Amino acid sequence: MSSPLLTTEDLSIGYVNDQAEPVAVISSINLTLGRGETLGLVGESGCGKSTLLLALMAYQKAGLQRLGGRLEFLGEDMVAMSARDLQKLRGGQMALIPQNAGQALTPTMRIESQIFEALRLHSNLGMAAWRSRSIELLERVQLARPGEMLKRYPHELSGGQQQRVAIAMALAGEPDLLLLDEPTTGLDVTTQVHVLDLLRDIVAETQTAMIYVSHDIGVISAVCEKIAIMYAGELVELGEKQQLINQPAHPYTQGLLDSIPKLHQSRLPVGMEGRQPQPGLRDFSSQCVFLDRCGHAQPICEQSKPGLLKLPGQAVKCHFGEQTLALKDLATGSQVAKPEGFSKVVLQVSDLCVSYDRPSLKRRIMGDKADLTVQDIAFEIRQGEILGLVGESGSGKSTLLKTVAGLQQPLSGSMVLNEKFDLSYAVGKRAPECQQRIQLVFQNPDASLNPSHTIEEILARPIALYFGGSESAISEEIDQMLERVNLPVAYRHRYPGQLSGGEKQRIAIARALVAKPDLILCDEITSALDVSVQASIMKLLLRLRDESQLAILFVSHDLAVVNALADQVVVLQQGRIRESGRVYDVFSSPEHEYTQSLLASVL
Repeated sequence: MSSPLLTTEDLSIGYVNDQAEPVAVISSINLTLGRGETLGLVGESGCGKSTLLLALMAYQKAGLQRLGGRLEFLGEDMVAMSARDLQKLRGGQMALIPQNAGQALTPTMRIESQIFEALRLHSNLGMAAWRSRSIELLERVQLARPGEMLKRYPHELSGGQQQRVAIAMALAGEPDLLLLDEPTTGLDVTTQVHVLDLLRDIVAETQTAMIYVSHDIGVISAVCEKIAIMYAGELVELGEKQQLINQPAHPYTQGLLDSIPKLHQSRLPVGMEGRQPQPGLRDFSSQCVFLDRCGHAQPICEQSKPGLLKLPGQAVKCHFGEQTLALKDLATGSQVAKPEGFSKVVLQVSDLCVSYDRPSLKRRIMGDKADLTVQDIAFEIRQGEILGLVGESGSGKSTLLKTVAGLQQPLSGSMVLNEKFDLSYAVGKRAPECQQRIQLVFQNPDASLNPSHTIEEILARPIALYFGGSESAISEEIDQMLERVNLPVAYRHRYPGQLSGGEKQRIAIARALVAKPDLILCDEITSALDVSVQASIMKLLLRLRDESQLAILFVSHDLAVVNALADQVVVLQQGRIRESGRVYDVFSSPEHEYTQSLLASVL
């Protein structure tokens, strides 16, 4: 039997607090990985997945340090390696593929220069062979016209193309181990499938081992043979893929699985209440780390920390791991009622065409017309209705959303709000009442919430802008809104940086709701969230819709989420509507081949 490729024994990473006490961010990690093996690392944001991934390269973020344990690569102690040897190892025998390839690639360098740099640092090839090897690498990751691709800058590539370039650069050093940090988050379903197929092929052909970090068990199960579940810095369950998914032995694993929306079920996922503890705020050395969120906790869970219980095909940190297996089918999501009809039309879009192209005078004289980004779009949303807008990246979803919001002007066609407001004008030229009645929630709340303002200031501004009122009345309105989005009133004094991703998204939704809109535009607002947080946001949206009879235009590449939330769906491809109708009808019996291919790509 060959020696393992990577081994950790009781590896702990953390910091030393003001009282000179060690505080673990990840604690007592034990992993063994052989050549060609694939391991998925799953858990909610903040559980320590990315910290562990960096620690496996013997790297810690500023302020962190190794508190104890062993880390070996091919039998060598990585902690004892010199900085020069570690630099040679990273990017060579061990390569990292980051979550956001667009940020990882240098924007001012052509793709050719960036791959050349990887070859110079991590291969034995001479300069004369760099170009041919670069073309070979781009062909390996299935990029068309590799010679042309080498001359491009990162911003000239799509998200999927950027991710493939990042994979090509990682392969330049012919690594034994690939470390992947959420590399398909944010990609549409078809691009995601292509990237995952590529990774499977690389493992099969080169026997490269892989550790894949994600909060999406569906993605992990498509590409990994083993899965490790991480919670609050600890590995709470580890096992073979099929065993762990079909028979999860830890309540947290069950909670994650129950939080995933299913394309074949028109029901909300269950979701999990509460949030995982932050490092250092509580001592879990003598109790179960999942105690506060577990619905099956017993006195022993508070009195004794569970050890690693070994079961057939898996191992679990739970006092009641064997009994937990029997609880697998108890959790069920709530059925979502899909109304048959709605009342007044809130938004009517007819023959809408949008273009970013502005032909020059010469082109117009020659009879050239602008290239259309979206063309002949027609749909309507009624009061209390959710319309899902789906399609691959580049299909025109965000362009259409920005046009309705007034951030992009249409070339032709009409958009009418409440049968009286013409939306063909830019947002700055729309009447104040029209601005108030349409609100936009962005994909990334970090980019839309002012980090220097408190939550109170963020929510007070639209109230004062649209309605005025006394300071006490505005304060009362803020308290009521925080309660509506299931956040403590005390959060009004916090800043966005003090909130989790899901909490920030709730504040973004609250800011839209305080304007008392008739229509909310949601741009991929659940795509970057943990499945448990995503489930709670979906439940919140449906409740708010029912309470206020809101109309919601929901843009997403996640068909399962749209299936659980939306009443109607519009399928876009290359700026044109390929299919539309009731969600159940379209998803259960798709007529257009493009819709069929999207549904077939769902993991």
